[in-house]
Amino acid sequence: MGNHRANALIVDDEPMLGTAIRRILSQEHDVTVATSAMQAIQLIRDGKRFDVILFDLMMPEMTGMDLHAEMLKLAPEQARKMIFMTGGAFSAEAAEFLHSIPNPSIEKLFKTAALWQVVQDKLK
Repeated sequence: MGNHRANALIVDDEPMLGTAIRRILSQEHDVTVATSAMQAIQLIRDGKRFDVILFDLMMPEMTGMDLHAEMLKLAPEQARKMIFMTGGAFSAEAAEFLHSIPNPSIEKLFKTAALWQVVQDKLK
């Protein structure tokens, strides 16, 4: 990797969490925070591309599953860059979804080291 700064997108409806993740990752990467799936989709529609996309699986207006499906249509290569953040309790449908895709997922109450690890693995 060397000192290549990756472009990371964080999508979470809790601004505090987005800010916390940005604080961790922005030491080495360029981080954009979106507070909704629609905002994230707009960025992709505007031609923005990211090396890694961390997003909340269970967001109110559009779940991570919906966002993933939308990304597959819009920019399939971006769908592959996604890492799902889960809040622990999620539906059987969500569990099934996570098993059916190659994307990694990380529990919301992650340690900084775990966050770094999943992001670095995705960037390889």
